[in-house]
Amino acid sequence: MKNKIINNYFLLLFSIIPISIFAGSGFSVSNILLIDISFLIYIIYLKDFSFLKDNSIKYLIIFYLYLIFNSFISIDSDLGLLRNFGFIRVIIFFIALNYFFNQKLFLDKLLFIWLLIFLVVIIDIYYERLNGTNLMGYPKDSTIYFGERVVSFFRDEPIVGGFVNAFYLILIGFLLNKFGPQKSNYILILSIIFLFSILATGERSNTLRASLGILLMFFFYKDFSIKFKVISFLLTVVALFFLISNSLFLQGRFITQFKQALTNDWLYLKIYKSGFKVFENYPFFGVGNKNYRIESCEDPNKNNIENKKKYQCTTHPHQIYLEFLSEHGLLGTLLMFYLLYKLIFSKIKIVLRDSNYLQLGSLIYLTLVFLPLIPSGSFFNDYMLTLFVINLSIFYASSLNLNIFQNNNKTDYKKFND
Repeated sequence: MKNKIINNYFLLLFSIIPISIFAGSGFSVSNILLIDISFLIYIIYLKDFSFLKDNSIKYLIIFYLYLIFNSFISIDSDLGLLRNFGFIRVIIFFIALNYFFNQKLFLDKLLFIWLLIFLVVIIDIYYERLNGTNLMGYPKDSTIYFGERVVSFFRDEPIVGGFVNAFYLILIGFLLNKFGPQKSNYILILSIIFLFSILATGERSNTLRASLGILLMFFFYKDFSIKFKVISFLLTVVALFFLISNSLFLQGRFITQFKQALTNDWLYLKIYKSGFKVFENYPFFGVGNKNYRIESCEDPNKNNIENKKKYQCTTHPHQIYLEFLSEHGLLGTLLMFYLLYKLIFSKIKIVLRDSNYLQLGSLIYLTLVFLPLIPSGSFFNDYMLTLFVINLSIFYASSLNLNIFQNNNKTDYKKFND
């Protein structure tokens, strides 16, 4: 009875993660901190710290120690200090999700709850695209700033496409594991509905990532024939072009913007050049995490006016590689990508061998975060980092081979599953 109450308590905290993300970064971070603190108390009570032997935890700790080091060599050490020290919440969350995902009943309940929340979001996106406001009356005056872009439950930020992109492959993978191949055709249709909802938001980069994501997901799905995969792909591409060509809004967001990207007048190209210029000026360790805005906008040193003229004043370079290079330099970037390789990309063979589609979905999302050239959000932004760590945690937690508890035979789980 006691363990059931504990499980239900954590199930509630994990279940409201998507809702907390809608409420804002303060709420989502607070929810994760509550999970972390509760789990620390629980794991101390159990006196089980053997998971610290797992290599993935060691890599995350090295990542954390590097960020702390980066804080002290930043051009404004106070700016990124709290954020860098706060990265510990990512590690604890990672451990907590691994622990509870060992319980299949917990996993199934959580992902079914997320699926229900997700379906409401999809309905809301289509409703807003057709009616101009979502089910709660948003965006109201936000069209002044965002045009016809869909904001859904985010109210005043056009980022719902990124939210859908971060969850839909997880949920599709979960459904394929649980119901495929008997229901695989229906799951394919559902995945296309999810994809078109991202298109409807008008978010170009996330539409591209989602399109590649669903293509990779079903390319590696073993129960569809090659012929069926090719036909489904062609029909999806035709449908995408049809929808774009018959919508002035989507034409403006995709075709017009694509033409601009081929010219030197493209805003993102100017921002990219600015990011690379910052990297040239700070080649070894960069300006420091979250310090790009200081260098490009405020120039606290007041001693490099000519370089400042070549900067674009933005919060970040809007491309993950340029963000890493400009804020962490070549040495910091190489270290972080080495750790990310050990954490994620070195495990690709295991994922493809096991045909665990829940794990595959999270792997595809994590991989496409690092898609080169196209614009991206700031990696260390609370919103982006939360979506990333959810996928990273599920990537490990859903696998018998990678879960940091199951893989190391940490605990007698029968004791906690009654």
